[in-house]
Order: sequence, then structure tokens, then C-alpha cells
Amino acid sequence: MNKIIDLRSDTVTLPSDKMRKAIASAELGDDVFQEDSTVNKLEQKAAEIMGKEATILVPSGTMGNLASILAHCDRGTEIILGDKSHTCLYEGGGISAFGGIHSRQLPNEDDGTISIEKIRASIRTKNDHFPKTSAISLENTHNMCFGTPLSMEYINSVANIAIENGIKLHIDGARIFNASVALGVNAKTLVKNVDSVTFCLSKGLAAPVGSVVCGSKEFIYQVRRNRKALGGGMRQAGILAAAGMLSLESAENQLAEDHKNARLLAEGVSQIYGLTIDLEKVQTNIIYFGLNSTHITGPQLITAMDKRGVKFFETNPNIFRMVTHYGVTNKDVLITLNAFTEIMK
Repeated sequence: MNKIIDLRSDTVTLPSDKMRKAIASAELGDDVFQEDSTVNKLEQKAAEIMGKEATILVPSGTMGNLASILAHCDRGTEIILGDKSHTCLYEGGGISAFGGIHSRQLPNEDDGTISIEKIRASIRTKNDHFPKTSAISLENTHNMCFGTPLSMEYINSVANIAIENGIKLHIDGARIFNASVALGVNAKTLVKNVDSVTFCLSKGLAAPVGSVVCGSKEFIYQVRRNRKALGGGMRQAGILAAAGMLSLESAENQLAEDHKNARLLAEGVSQIYGLTIDLEKVQTNIIYFGLNSTHITGPQLITAMDKRGVKFFETNPNIFRMVTHYGVTNKDVLITLNAFTEIMK
């Protein structure tokens, strides 16, 4: 059976044999009692990598963002975030549904940033008519904005606004290590001036489940309470943490390879008649490209590629996304480009 080349997301990665062995041999305890030694080691390692006082393992990035925002924002207050952010678009409206938190949605630029001027102008003055601004949330890298990494300079500019106004800055860092590799800046430096950050173990880092929330001890205490209330308290979670430990050890080399494959894929797509791509916007492992053809529709292209064993998404009519990851090799990229070439002829 031919291999399926799955470019839909970096969430489809499967654990390596080494990771499966680590899962099978992990030392376990009850993490709700904070007695799982493997979880404790993962959280300690994550705290060191991110330069934060404390961390906590949660089942998903969505829960990590929700538990974090609930910790930063009281009911009836407001958080500023991008209109293309994952929290705004893909997390079920949880901050409003479960936290009673109002979202102030500002437009994301193509590079994932939100205008500094618009952020400043959107912070509420004290007035009985307004919800109090409690926090700002940024996404790094930005999924819906071409997988672009946010620079340290930009993050620090937003952090300064937060500090000046006595509010919190949260980073949805699901792919923060992709940003770190692309920018050549370690993750600790990128998030030095933010109050909290989440990152996913189950995307490009290739672990099967889990995200980590990082921040101050006081903040993580509240996140732990929120995790419990949301049903995220796990027991022998060391089987997940063991995979996460290996992910963190190999992150930099693997993600650099993913970025290299993404660049090769993007450059190949740019040479195929009927496909369009802006190569300057391909900076990490996420590729968006377009279809400009009267001979084939978007759904037909998806179906034809699927028959050749290549999977990816159409995000909008004639706009597609592909994501490279641990399960995609240089050879897979070449097979994908050959399939595109055959179809677009």
C-alpha cells in the first residue's frame, strides 16, 4: 500500500517508535495530586525552556487558551484579540460561553500582527458603559496568516502597552517553536515580557496529545483550578508527558527540517501552471496557495490529489493550505509536486 502524504495539518503526526517505547515505560502517578513524576519533569523542563516560574500540562491548546484567559479576565471584562486568531475562530466561543468574557476583535494584518495604534485605541477608558479591558491575546505563529512568526520586537511593543495599562498579555503559542526556529530566537527570549503562553506538543512536535501553559506560580495555580473545572484533570498523564519530553528534545532539528520541506514545496508549486503562491509569505511550515484555472475547480483538485494519495484542505474557494511536519519527507514533497504537475497539465 502506498503511503498517504497527509498535508492537512501538523496535528496528524504519529509518534515514532522511540516515542512509543517512552510512553510504554513512563513512570506514572496521579497528576491531579501532582504525583506523576513524568508530568512533573515535563512541566519543569517546559518552565526552563520558556523562562517562566511554573507550567501545567493540559489536554489541548483550546483548553490551555481558555483556562489562561479565564485566569486573566473576570466575567464581564474584555480581551483584545485578532479577528483571524484561533481563539476567535476555532475555539467554540469558549471565552464567552464559559467565562462571560467579551472579545474585542481587531483585524489581523497578513503577517499576523494587529496594528499597535489600533490596540492602543481599543483599550477602554473607565466608564460604566464599557467592559473593562483585562488582557490582550496574540498568536505566534499565526495559523490563518500564512503561518507567519511574530517578531520579538512586535511582541515587546504589545507587552509595553499591556504594562502601561495594567493588563495581561497572553500568547497562543501553539507553534511558538516554529516561530523560534524561523526567527533564530529562542522561545524564552520571544516570551520574556509576556504574562502567559501556551504551546502544543501535538502539532509539529509530534506528540499524540497535550499542550502546556506557562506563567507565574500564582497564574498557574488559577489555571490548575480552571483545568479541573473544565474537566481537564488527568490521572496517569505521564504516558502523554513521556512523549512530550522527547518532542522538546528534538524540536529544533525537526522543525527546521519541516520549514525546509515547506520551502521546497512552495517553490515547486510556484513553477506549476495554474497554481499561484506568494513565496515571501512562506516562512515556517504552513503554505497557502491559490488555483487560477478554468479547467479544474477547487474540489476537483482536492479529489484528484486525494486519489494520488495526497491530502490537504481548501480553506476558501480556490485557496488551499498545506502543512509540513514530522510525517512528511523530502521524497514526499517531490511526489506531491509531481502529482500537481500531472493534474494541472
